Amino acid sequence: QVQLVESGGGLVQAGGSLSLSCAASGIISSIADMGWYRPAPGNQRELVAVITSTGITNYADSVKGRFTISRDNAKNSVYLQMNSLKPEDTAVYYCKAIVQKLRDSSWYQHWGQGTQVTVSS
Repeated sequence: QVQLVESGGGLVQAGGSLSLSCAASGIISSIADMGWYRPAPGNQRELVAVITSTGITNYADSVKGRFTISRDNAKNSVYLQMNSLKPEDTAVYYCKAIVQKLRDSSWYQHWGQGTQVTVSS
């Protein structure tokens, strides 16, 4: 199976920085988009940032200019550098990857368990 493991959350003061990491492991043939999400009203998860396998990125308006997403395809990993953090950034951040498994042509969505980011004012 495929597992996504996040790390790097924590507590930081407003204006500070944190870096999140997410590594995918398992029977992986290829990974398409990788991204970071956080809870939104209505039991949904809102996009924070996403990056394609070729490095094209997209960000939520609320984090543009403050957060940077990157990935290392050789390590099946995605990263989120968060600068100028605000109290409203406080959330559990979830990693998501669209994965093609070995000997399976289908693509599957996988989520990590989440990592807590808390920004104090």
